Amino acid sequence: MRDDYWKISQCGKAPKLNKPVLIEGLPGIGNVGKIAVDFLIDELEAKKLYEITSYTFPHSVFVNEDNLVELPIVEVFYKKFERKRDILLLGGDVQPIDEISSYEFSERILDIVQKFNGKEVITLGGIGLTDIPKKPKVYCTGNNKKIIEKYKDELISTNLYGVVGPIVGVSGLLLGLASRRKVDAISFLAETYGHPMYLGIKGAKEILKILNKKLELKLDINKLDKEIKDIESQIVKKTEQLSEVTKQIALKKFQKKFGKDIDYIG
Repeated sequence: MRDDYWKISQCGKAPKLNKPVLIEGLPGIGNVGKIAVDFLIDELEAKKLYEITSYTFPHSVFVNEDNLVELPIVEVFYKKFERKRDILLLGGDVQPIDEISSYEFSERILDIVQKFNGKEVITLGGIGLTDIPKKPKVYCTGNNKKIIEKYKDELISTNLYGVVGPIVGVSGLLLGLASRRKVDAISFLAETYGHPMYLGIKGAKEILKILNKKLELKLDINKLDKEIKDIESQIVKKTEQLSEVTKQIALKKFQKKFGKDIDYIG
């Protein structure tokens, strides 16, 4: 591990958590995972636990509303519940764009999961289509059959083989690396339009319905529709500011390695 490449700052006193479930939603196709996790953080009034910065993040800064610059950041939040498992939420502006740093980052996140005795990981993302889906389908895959059976639902298709190519990025690596640690992991992927500036809000909403039901979160998912304008303005501005060069370099690298049929980047 290149320890000097990473800075993980703890925010306040570490809480005592009850076998938390990690839910990851970093930027990717349609920003489906990011939209869903940002909504969960707001609606659950989750508390910030860690801030993560790294030399491996895209070489860009964001200009905020005060006309000042901010480095890209990834954050971990937590929410405690009574009589059921707590939740860790992983969200942020970016994710690592090269292979080594993606592995390093994923291992560090799993270190955090195991530090709090977490036994389950859920990753979220989008499947890029050539047209805007009227009603996005949600697919799932996992690192063992037990967790897929646990989350099985009429809203989810488990027949993902042949629908997408490799799941590239943190959303995929967390699943594979979690299996080495005997941690159950599952990914929910919603169909969305594959244009870089399109926001997959409908896909995020379908995933949120599943999480709300399976984790008994008691959320008003329809609030997402009311918050669309705020979500759009926040994400679109940062997406526009984020260097297209770094995104295209990553995409070309993955396409060269895996072929031209890459339709999902974690």
